[in-house]
Amino acid sequence: MAAPLGVLAAGAAGAAFVGMVSPYEAGHYPVCPFLAVTGLSCPGCGGLRMTYELAHGRLAEAFSKNALVFLLLPVGGYLWGLWTVASWRGVPVRTRLGSRVAIVALTGSILVFWVLRNLPQGRVLAP
Repeated sequence: MAAPLGVLAAGAAGAAFVGMVSPYEAGHYPVCPFLAVTGLSCPGCGGLRMTYELAHGRLAEAFSKNALVFLLLPVGGYLWGLWTVASWRGVPVRTRLGSRVAIVALTGSILVFWVLRNLPQGRVLAP
């Protein structure tokens, strides 16, 4: 149980820190290296602002900062829950979300999101 609880504690501490230290103010966080080099948003761009908005209960604003990460949060919570239960029982984690099909679908979704958010037609997906 130490590993899932440690991940939960680290995630909660990180979210609490981002909730207290605004990513909207320059100088608190490093600039995305991909954005700095190319001027384009990566799939993770807007993630800190999304976390900040979630920490303040502003769901619509959080969704607008990074829709992909926002939509994947319940999946991460589900996987963390499976891991926690499996650790409690002392058995390996069993899920189809680690299958080749699921991984290809996730990778494809990330790539499509990445391209779309950088096109003029996909500006609604930009952070």
